[in-house]
Amino acid sequence: MPKQVSNVASDDYLTTIYRIADDEGQDVIAVRLADRLGITPPSVAGMLKRLQRDGLVTVDGRKVIRLTTVGLERAEQMVRRHRLAECLLTEVLKVEWWRAYEEAHLLEHGISDVTESKLFEVLGRPTHSPFGYPIPGSAPTVPLTTETLAEVAEGSFVAVDRVFEEDEALLRFFDEEGIRPGKPVQLEHHEPYRGTVTANIGGRSIVIGTQVAGKIWVRPAG
Repeated sequence: MPKQVSNVASDDYLTTIYRIADDEGQDVIAVRLADRLGITPPSVAGMLKRLQRDGLVTVDGRKVIRLTTVGLERAEQMVRRHRLAECLLTEVLKVEWWRAYEEAHLLEHGISDVTESKLFEVLGRPTHSPFGYPIPGSAPTVPLTTETLAEVAEGSFVAVDRVFEEDEALLRFFDEEGIRPGKPVQLEHHEPYRGTVTANIGGRSIVIGTQVAGKIWVRPAG
């Protein structure tokens, strides 16, 4: 009999908690978790009780959800496999960049301890995903930038650090406009009453809604 993948649902919760807290620097609360997973708050409440019972998460007096040491280890393992799968898809299989997140989500649970290490070597020991996120266990442990393009001062030169990866339509927009990790950007204008920013990317001025600009994390140029 083939080995069966188990705990898919709990792994999805743990990795989502990890992404919200570690990748985006936000407090994880049940409503935010339900919104990200596209499920009802009662369903989240039920799963949280199970995760607490299993010693994978804690919930404090402010209702903030945090991974325990064991929960963090599991989340990092799954995130690592997901991001290695993204590298495989884009670099080896030549799947379109904007498709890689969803396709990797289908593959991550099928990567075992045996194949993970082999995949890492075949890919040349990557440290970051195609969307700019560090691969746990491979990249140096440094704080991620929390500044987004929506917060950059007019006239500033920055570089794209990473982009929000969980929305395929948004990734396709980023791809069409050349918004990729490492790309240099100059913030030309803020239009707060219009809810837009104008950024020069690759010699082109692009008008972007502030909500979308808030999903592009940046770092100082160079």
